[in-house]
Amino acid sequence: MLTALSLRHLALVEELRWELGSGLVAVTGETGAGKSMIVGGLKLVLGERADKGSIRTGEKECTVQAIFQLPDASGVNALLEEAGLPPCEDGQLLVRRVISQSGNRQFLNDAATTLATLRSLGGRLIDLHGPHDHQSLFSPERQLEMLDAYARASRERAAYQRAYTTWKEAQEAYESLRQREAAGLAELELLRHQGSEIEAAQLQPGEDQEIEERYRRVSNASRLLEAAAQATGLLSEHDDSLLNQLAELQRLCRDLEKLDPQTAELCGGLEGAALELRELDSSLRHYAEGLELDPAEESRLAERLDLLEGLKRKYGPALDDVMARGQALSAKLSQMENREESLAEREATLRSARAALEDQAAILSAKRRAAAPRLAKDIAGHLSELGFLKADFAVALVRRSQPGPQGAEDSEFHFAPNPGEPAKPLRQVASSGEISRVMLAVKSALAEQDETPLLVFDEIDANVGGEIAKAVGQKMAHLAARHQVIAITHFPQVAAAAQSHFVVRKLLIQDRAASALEPIAGEARIEELARMLGGASETSRALAQSLLTEAAPPA
Repeated sequence: MLTALSLRHLALVEELRWELGSGLVAVTGETGAGKSMIVGGLKLVLGERADKGSIRTGEKECTVQAIFQLPDASGVNALLEEAGLPPCEDGQLLVRRVISQSGNRQFLNDAATTLATLRSLGGRLIDLHGPHDHQSLFSPERQLEMLDAYARASRERAAYQRAYTTWKEAQEAYESLRQREAAGLAELELLRHQGSEIEAAQLQPGEDQEIEERYRRVSNASRLLEAAAQATGLLSEHDDSLLNQLAELQRLCRDLEKLDPQTAELCGGLEGAALELRELDSSLRHYAEGLELDPAEESRLAERLDLLEGLKRKYGPALDDVMARGQALSAKLSQMENREESLAEREATLRSARAALEDQAAILSAKRRAAAPRLAKDIAGHLSELGFLKADFAVALVRRSQPGPQGAEDSEFHFAPNPGEPAKPLRQVASSGEISRVMLAVKSALAEQDETPLLVFDEIDANVGGEIAKAVGQKMAHLAARHQVIAITHFPQVAAAAQSHFVVRKLLIQDRAASALEPIAGEARIEELARMLGGASETSRALAQSLLTEAAPPA
């Protein structure tokens, strides 16, 4: 339940901490006193978008903080864990919103979070209904959820939704492949051409560099031969070649050494130089012998090099990329050429998924058909106690042409508030006063199945008479046996049924209006109920006491 709600600088509130208990909690006060601040604060806790205009004049920001005590926090903790937020400690959840002129922030257990996460969590904690808040009751999807909750079909609904997801995935896979097949003939021919082009080249890793080097040698063979011949001529073939001159130099150095032994060190390197030049001469001759003037080889290498460069421009940039592209094309071609087999497999998977879906839909539909008249009867019974003595209520199920996310049928609540009138869809016939009581009747019928811990009713008893208001209070008290219920009301019959009662008052503090919330009991509560009944007369006080006595549980 909600154990505490703190508001700071919100609208007329300077600072307020509201500690509340279980059961039915009534909030009353004169019109304009600021009861809407409670609803406004709870809507912020629910994750509704905040208006900067809600910040109290003269302040930079406003803060709303709520503390929930959860007997079973496993579901909330799972959501927190999924969002990367700290879990509840000892079942306590802290929700905080900070609204400022520069931006808004929200926190769960003191950790910053997104508005979407807060909104998702808020829906698990609070179910808020106002005099104009009926969209959930008018929604066919929400009506179907209510029926499933009443039928206790959560397991069957979950099994159906899993089957529905599987069927949709199989359908999308089949349609995707079928469309690709229809549009893929031109693509297939292109892939075949590209694959054949790469495959025919019979590429080898690093081949382009090797071919380029060979081509460079062959295409320059004549120049290389000429240069090698000139080099060997300078080294050994001419009378004044380097090796002949080096031999003469060696002879002269030997003569010097004979005449002066100290010159031996000066000429010591000549032997090594002569050896290296002779090896160079031999290597150049061997190199020249390996060079061939072969125009046919040059043409073949040029063609191969042009082919490799063309493939690299189309599928590269590197030769390895071209080879990888060839492998990828081969795999894709294999997949596309086997598309008929794949399409048949996916079609079989789709048929199997549809059969499984229809099986689950039949199970879910059976529970719905069994529960629909019981739910309608239960709601009609509660409506009778709320003043619709001869109203007709029905839960219609209409078969869908195709299965939907929620099942094989749609649901529509039908309502005829007056005898002799045909029942019509709820959204077409209910006035604001009627729909509030219908909402309460539905909530009463679903009291055992509804897992939302806090129900908030914001003046849903508007436009009803005294006796009906008393029945509304009794219904809320009945709901409070399984939920914490906050009733913001103008009716003393509703307030008298509450386990705890709070009054909103408008005060003047330092020439500024401010709203305050205070608990009342005993005489103070009798005075508030008397005020709501019309005044502080003895008759009003006696009637207020009578309301409290009637609403008190038996000893």
